[in-house]
Amino acid sequence: MVQDNRSEVRKVLLITLLLNLFVMGLKAVVGFWTGSLSLQADALHSVTDSANNVLGLMASRFSSPLPDRTHPYGHQKFEAVGALGIAAFLGIACFEILQGAIERIFQGLTPVNISAPELWLLLIVLGVNIFVTYYERGVGQRVGSPILIADAQHTMSDVWVTITVLLGLIGVWQARVLHLPQLQWLDVLFAFPVALLVFWSGWKVIKENLPWLVDEMAIAPEAIRDITLQVPGVINCHDIASRGLLGRQVFIEMHLIVQAKEVETAHKITEEVESRLEERFSPVRVLIHVEPPDYQSNQVSFESEIQSVDP
Repeated sequence: MVQDNRSEVRKVLLITLLLNLFVMGLKAVVGFWTGSLSLQADALHSVTDSANNVLGLMASRFSSPLPDRTHPYGHQKFEAVGALGIAAFLGIACFEILQGAIERIFQGLTPVNISAPELWLLLIVLGVNIFVTYYERGVGQRVGSPILIADAQHTMSDVWVTITVLLGLIGVWQARVLHLPQLQWLDVLFAFPVALLVFWSGWKVIKENLPWLVDEMAIAPEAIRDITLQVPGVINCHDIASRGLLGRQVFIEMHLIVQAKEVETAHKITEEVESRLEERFSPVRVLIHVEPPDYQSNQVSFESEIQSVDP
């Protein structure tokens, strides 16, 4: 049975939205106050965090797992669409960071004035980001929410971004102490790894959610066949197809050859097949096309054949 956990997902997104707004504001204030390009870029990255939370709330609102007349397979792909929206925001942030760094290189270096109090504020920001990451990831894995897991990955990239920026600003802070003005360039140089981290986070989100949207195979047809052939009365099965997200919602279709002369017996066999598949891959919806005992086919799945069809 599919669980509708959208209310819990929205609760988590609201909490993280408030925390991300706090982080974004703190980074922006310190970034403009000190003139740090890398910190301003990090603040821009945090803008996408808040935007992602809003996007996630909208996606969760329309991502009911329960089928209806207009969406007989449920609405869960809205969450995957929302996760791809997160990837788009990350791409925009990456471009803006690189653009700002390149402009600073060609237009000349602007001195960064950083002190110990600002660095302590950034440590607070780092702590908040770490809390948000583990909080979202934990709830997302427990309720099976792609939008929470994707947003947690995004926030984890923010953790590494903040660590990178913090290291660069510590170097800039020490520039005056060590009388090495060249260390001022650390602020610009560290903007580039920030951009790479942001890009990598977006790529991971796309890689994990795109297969669900394009109906990539969810379960190997051989694994489905092995379970099915264990049911008494099943002779063979073929043309097995599956789609969805394992652990979230999977749809399975197959043609089933059964040893049955009447509909009632065939029905009991198919129910047992459905029960075993549900036990192994829950939640799952199974559609079975029953065929007579003398029907033959060695096509396990589309464009995939086995050498023998003997059960």
